[in-house]
Amino acid sequence: MVPKVFNNLYIITLFALLWFLVESTDFRSPAIFNFGDSNSDTGGLAAGVAYPTGLPNGETHFHKSSGRICDGRLIIDFLMDSLELPFLNPYLDSIGAPSFQNGCNFATGGSTILPANAASLSPFSFGIQVSQFIRFKARVLEILDEGRKATKFLPQKENFALGLYAIDIGQNDLDGAFYSKSEEEVVPLIPTILSELEAGIQKLYDQGARRYWIHNTGPLGCLPRIIAMFGNDTLKLDEFGCVNSHNRVAKLFNSQLHTLCKKFQERYSDISVTYIDIFSIKLNLISNFSEYGFKQPIAACCGFGGLPLNYDKRIPCVSRRVSETIGGVVLLTSLSKTDAVGVSGSDETGDGCDNSSANVFTSSVVVSTFSSPISFQVSKLTIFQVKSLLQLKHI
Repeated sequence: MVPKVFNNLYIITLFALLWFLVESTDFRSPAIFNFGDSNSDTGGLAAGVAYPTGLPNGETHFHKSSGRICDGRLIIDFLMDSLELPFLNPYLDSIGAPSFQNGCNFATGGSTILPANAASLSPFSFGIQVSQFIRFKARVLEILDEGRKATKFLPQKENFALGLYAIDIGQNDLDGAFYSKSEEEVVPLIPTILSELEAGIQKLYDQGARRYWIHNTGPLGCLPRIIAMFGNDTLKLDEFGCVNSHNRVAKLFNSQLHTLCKKFQERYSDISVTYIDIFSIKLNLISNFSEYGFKQPIAACCGFGGLPLNYDKRIPCVSRRVSETIGGVVLLTSLSKTDAVGVSGSDETGDGCDNSSANVFTSSVVVSTFSSPISFQVSKLTIFQVKSLLQLKHI
């Protein structure tokens, strides 16, 4: 389900992960094909079902609605920036002759791994997104073979084999299940969810995908909406104020997802799988929020109701400056963009909730990768000068 408020952590949680200097030129992908939900949707839901994404969505970086359910850029945008590539255009948005030369974004907000049902916000489940990719690839190759002028807007044939296949999905499956099921009933659904994910990844492999970049799910129980709905009993909350049941399920999902990634890597010697521990990154920010310049760890950046959550399900975030919605409370400080990434809400260089200035990071993140294929036994990931913020795992 698409959140209707801006979680202060969501806005900056993943920027550090991908604003890095990649030492290995092998990592530099000529194209990226992205699958997922609102965490990486650059306009798919807006184009597909006319989902409203007006201000304050897009106000800090784009200064207008950008189709993203975020006030600025998303993780996929920072990934494209780090590779010096243009932002990905959504598959479903055909207005303005969009370029797909460097890849295509199939992610749509609210999407699930399991097939959508009547209550789903997005009909574009992971399986549908994979099918869209298969059709996209077939049409691209057909047009390339015909030598049409439109080829300048399309990826080259070899880019499908050399491209990076990014996947960030699953949160909505768990989130939605909790609305009608107990924790004990949600847990048995995880293997079914991941079986559907594995089937989709296998189809991508059959289409020539060889490099995978897979995110696990974040601490679901720390979302303001989840806390407001399921956190009335303080005995059900952890020391950070997050809902224990949702986080336990998220961790179990991630553990099984990691096992799936490892199994897939070991099954094929010609692929590389990178598993990104988003859960640890977000939880680190929540548990050590003051070290990163935060005043509140779990409040919604754009919302109503006041602290500690600043969330009221009856009142969605509307068109007003994000930094004004908390009554002056500083939720997001800025980063030095010259060294890591600039994140501030009111200047023209970053994304965030607030215009206060403080350096959270002062050093670039350097990730060392290995030439493909990456084997499980020898793969390493070297992170410099960011302490334990980035918890990435190479499979």
